[in-house]
Amino acid sequence: QVRLVESGGGLVQAGGSLRLSCAASGRTFHSNPMAWFRQVPGKERQFVAAINWNADSTYYADSVKGRFIISREHAENAVYLQMNSLKPEDTAVYHCAASPNFGIFSKEDQYFYWGQGTQVTVSS
Repeated sequence: QVRLVESGGGLVQAGGSLRLSCAASGRTFHSNPMAWFRQVPGKERQFVAAINWNADSTYYADSVKGRFIISREHAENAVYLQMNSLKPEDTAVYHCAASPNFGIFSKEDQYFYWGQGTQVTVSS
């Protein structure tokens, strides 16, 4: 059974930083893209960042570009999201996702595996 488990969320003041982690088990995703999405209650899930299989290509939503950094570690079968200069509008549940396909994607329908999410709250 494939599982993605996120960690690292919490409460932080505006301007602060958090590092999210997502550990995969049940299969490896060394050849596949992984990504982070976020969702606020009552709103659609929003793309945040994606990384391709060997980390030589990354893609960010305009709202987080220059503040967030996505990375991955094959040895850990994990993906990370370093979030800096956080703003109250970054408050959301953050989900990691993995795709069975090849490439790099920002559309959630390309991602088949999803974690349960970790809450990030940024106070003003």
